[in-house]
Amino acid sequence: MKPNIKNIAVLTSGGDAPGMNACIRAVVRTGIYNGVNMFGVLQGYQGLINNNIIPMDARSVSNTIHMGGTILKTARCLEFKTEEGMEIAFKNLQSRDIDGLVVIGGDGTFTGAQRFGEKFGVRVMGVPGTIDNDLYGSDFTLGYDTAINTVIEAIDKIRDTADSHDRLFFIEVMGRDSGCIALRSGIASGAEAILLPEKETSLDELIAQLETGASTKKSSSIVIVSEGNKFGGAYDIAKKVKERFNHYDTKVTILGHLQRGGSPSSFDRILGSRLGFAAVNEILRGNTMQMVGLRGNEIVTTSIEEALTRHFFKLENDLLEMTKVLSI
Repeated sequence: MKPNIKNIAVLTSGGDAPGMNACIRAVVRTGIYNGVNMFGVLQGYQGLINNNIIPMDARSVSNTIHMGGTILKTARCLEFKTEEGMEIAFKNLQSRDIDGLVVIGGDGTFTGAQRFGEKFGVRVMGVPGTIDNDLYGSDFTLGYDTAINTVIEAIDKIRDTADSHDRLFFIEVMGRDSGCIALRSGIASGAEAILLPEKETSLDELIAQLETGASTKKSSSIVIVSEGNKFGGAYDIAKKVKERFNHYDTKVTILGHLQRGGSPSSFDRILGSRLGFAAVNEILRGNTMQMVGLRGNEIVTTSIEEALTRHFFKLENDLLEMTKVLSI
């Protein structure tokens, strides 16, 4: 028997990701279409504690699908990690008779949702919103596609100036534990080398690749460095390489939070819409403590616990092999 869900709230937490607004829009309108009262929580879990919860109607999310960032804002909240903080948050939900909670974010967001749902029995549904693409249960996380396109656009522009001056550029991209952004953007932009957290590339290997390119009259080289690379960031690696390889003038670019911003790609707009639609429908069916995700072209659910604890190698072997073959 389906539960009688009357009120659902949605929040975004942790780092913002393009496509979050498309997802919020889908959550709100799917709930309203099904006769549910919808609420938005401003500034993530901090908003739950501060009772910063507002009613939302269909017009609350008008003209937002193309916007980057999150209209609900986001914040990191240490207080929510405490028993007292979660107790306050729960009482604020109770005061509005909120039956379900959709949380959009990454592993930190899901960790909080898991503890909160288990402790108070709140119906929780997670949507993977993180540019790092590092949650189990979804081939693509919300914002990942847009971030890759942003990185590629930046690298293309850097390549122009690198070619003009015979330069070697080290470009650092986001990915503390996941090299997904680095790998795909590196292949798509024709990078000469890609340094990943998951695959150790020695300094000798890197220099050998660069020397091979120089010997075949390459006019410039681009090295993509994932911020989680074991040998340090782009500045550290560039310094070490320059001591042993000075064929090119060496420069460093840190793309940083540029990767999180901007209007979401069509892929992320559609993915956000599909995941938001599915999240509400799963709550209405009585499901809880699940994450909705994309596998193949199907929307599936994975337990939040599994999404957090089960890790698998997301970097495709053919892409890893291509990085060497296509960079000659």
